[in-house]
Amino acid sequence: MTNESPPIPDAVLTSATERLEADSLSLAENEALLRALSELRPVYERERSYFVLGNYDREPMARLNLVVDRLNRRSDAYAFRMSDVRGGWNNGIQKFCLIADLVTHIVGVAEKEPSGFLVEQGLLVGTEEYFEKSHVLKRAYPDTEEDHPYGWMEDGVFELLEAEDRLYHWETEDDLVATVETLP
Repeated sequence: MTNESPPIPDAVLTSATERLEADSLSLAENEALLRALSELRPVYERERSYFVLGNYDREPMARLNLVVDRLNRRSDAYAFRMSDVRGGWNNGIQKFCLIADLVTHIVGVAEKEPSGFLVEQGLLVGTEEYFEKSHVLKRAYPDTEEDHPYGWMEDGVFELLEAEDRLYHWETEDDLVATVETLP
């Protein structure tokens, strides 16, 4: 058995190279970014891959970890968070785009105050390729007096995903676990 990494698919390298060339990065920065992406070897080895986005505060992070854990229990899947990809990234949008290009699914876990991936939500709906692979697990707050606990931008993203049957609602952690099981 060899310790060599599997080859990175040509389409991924082309996409990453085009994105990197579009920015004014040094050769060393380009090499560091490509090295960080090569650490995502399980993405290339599995049939399905899930890029999980959300809030990194303590309690919401525990729920993100729960989603990642449940998805990783699938034998043909690999799930991870943005923070799992190491490297000296100076540009979070570039990092998001490069990773989103690689995966088969993007999964957002939305909770109010803040949802944790507001900028990425704009990218999800602003890029057809990302939108087509996106699913959002939206936390419902039935006991709130607010008609719209999320902001107008998020409500717009939710409406677009709902129209495509890729918006899932949950209230409790048990609901979240059950909802994750319904993801493709």
